[in-house]
Amino acid sequence: MTDRSRDLPRLSEADLDKEVREATGGLPDEEVTKLLEAAVGRFQTDRIVNGIVLTIVGDEVVVDVGYKSEGVIPLSEFEHPDELDQGDTVEVLVESVDDEMGLLRLSKRKADRQRGWERIVTKNAEGDTVKGKVVRKIKGGLLVDIGVPAFLPASQVDLRRTGDISDLIGKEVEAEIIKIDQKRSNIVLSRRKLLERQREEKKAKVLAEIEEGKVVKGVVRNIAEFGAFVDIGGIDGLLHVTDMSWGRVNHPSEVVKIDQELELVVLRVDRERERIALGLKQRSPSPWDNVEQRYPIGARVKGTVVNVTTYGAFVRLEDGIEGLVHVSEMSWTRRISHPSEVVKPGDVVEVCVLDLNREKQEMSLGIKQTESNPWEKVEEKYPVGKEVEGVVRTLTNYGAFIELEEGIDGLLHVSDLSWTKKVAHPSEILKKGDPVKAVVLSVDKERKRVALGVKQLSSDPWEGDIPGRFHAGDVIEGTVTKLTNFGAFVEIAPGLEGLLHVSEMSDKKVKGPEEIVQQGTKVKVKVLRVEPADRKIGLSMVGMSKE
Repeated sequence: MTDRSRDLPRLSEADLDKEVREATGGLPDEEVTKLLEAAVGRFQTDRIVNGIVLTIVGDEVVVDVGYKSEGVIPLSEFEHPDELDQGDTVEVLVESVDDEMGLLRLSKRKADRQRGWERIVTKNAEGDTVKGKVVRKIKGGLLVDIGVPAFLPASQVDLRRTGDISDLIGKEVEAEIIKIDQKRSNIVLSRRKLLERQREEKKAKVLAEIEEGKVVKGVVRNIAEFGAFVDIGGIDGLLHVTDMSWGRVNHPSEVVKIDQELELVVLRVDRERERIALGLKQRSPSPWDNVEQRYPIGARVKGTVVNVTTYGAFVRLEDGIEGLVHVSEMSWTRRISHPSEVVKPGDVVEVCVLDLNREKQEMSLGIKQTESNPWEKVEEKYPVGKEVEGVVRTLTNYGAFIELEEGIDGLLHVSDLSWTKKVAHPSEILKKGDPVKAVVLSVDKERKRVALGVKQLSSDPWEGDIPGRFHAGDVIEGTVTKLTNFGAFVEIAPGLEGLLHVSEMSDKKVKGPEEIVQQGTKVKVKVLRVEPADRKIGLSMVGMSKE
């Protein structure tokens, strides 16, 4: 309290009653009573009254509100303390009144807050838009000064969850009132609802005006495996990974970043589903436009292997131009199980352009075409009749493949293993890895086939030796080599077999050859017939004794 306030007289209610009656002269008692009640009621707590600034002492302001004593208010409660002068009229809130002691507690801040609240609730309702400054971060959200403190929940700050809502402190924001609690003097705001409404308005405008082929600006908001979502002013468009670059893109993050600004081409618009397809690569000419001039069929060029699959390798010739080298086009001679046996990503290889489809943006390439084809000279190197040497590479039911050199195999058919022996499977004579001598029987350069024969290394015994050596009626000894359902084969000379039919095993009925003979059994047989043309000798045991 200042010195001046101590010099002022202190009025009791009786003194106040006396002063009022003297000042009102001859007014009726009823009027005087009303004036007295108004004077006393004026100083009830939680009421706003006008006061006059008497003086400013240090950090306190002395205010006269017409009571028997002045009130003292901290200077910090005034919004613009530097502009405050003696004699200024201010609104203050009466916090408490002590008539006995003559004490009066006033608050400028609470008066301003109450007036602000009254202005807000008078002028605004739920759903209205207001502006305010973010004061500070509190539990669950932000405190915004819109004339009175208002609560902005963290979930209502933005369209998407932001990293740190405290970044808005000190900034002016616009928000929608979503709740007014008169009893608690609380106001809840939503910036998100306002942004959503504004976004819907912008979206409707964009969908009404946007056209395919139009160039638009946008900001990358989200990145997924298949592309990026770009805000083009109220609506998100999809920039698919295949429309980001004419070249290969493994992941969208290789091309775009969050919050990056882009200029894009509108590819498709679906107004019913509110979907917009955008393109980035379409901002530049397609490298496939004049690809035939740069890469004519037959041209030999260099490229980089960018991907290897089970069926081939993709080779990049330039940004946006890739071709496939199929596994079958990697080598003339090698049998390649997987392309990784020949190339790996990053390898620089020379390729030949085999085929081109500009519309489908497809190119077929070959590696083997950059080398000489050994099959072009196979007829010169392996002429028919030439004796060759090789190694058994693999066995099949019908023969054996003999490797003559890397990539050049000859087929030794089972029928060309022996002139006389009935060979059911080549494994009866050969095994994998065996060295073999053979004769070239034929060469098919186009089908990449060489036919070989082993029996042709010697003369055909059926053309001279066998017909002259064996005659019908001859009795000879032989060994059963195999049984069949119709009889048994008997070796009557090294490598030479005759057929002992089941009907010729006994003069009695025989159900199966195993009733009479077993494999390895030595038997005496009689030659029934010799058929050089069919390469057959018929045998019989009828009338012969079995040893």
